[in-house]
Amino acid sequence: MFFCYPSTPSKFAATLTCFIGGAALFAFGVHYSYINIAPQQARTKARNDFVKDRLRKKYGK
Repeated sequence: MFFCYPSTPSKFAATLTCFIGGAALFAFGVHYSYINIAPQQARTKARNDFVKDRLRKKYGK
């Protein structure tokens, strides 16, 4: 059976560096996603309230 792992320390270091870099980019994206959740939810709520008010005025319900 063939194991897929770097055969030299330099290959292992390169693999580890790429993994850490990818994990850091992923964490950066998650962080900014959570920062922007509240403003997005506020915009969505404001838009929903506007549509509901508009429909109430138009149809009287």
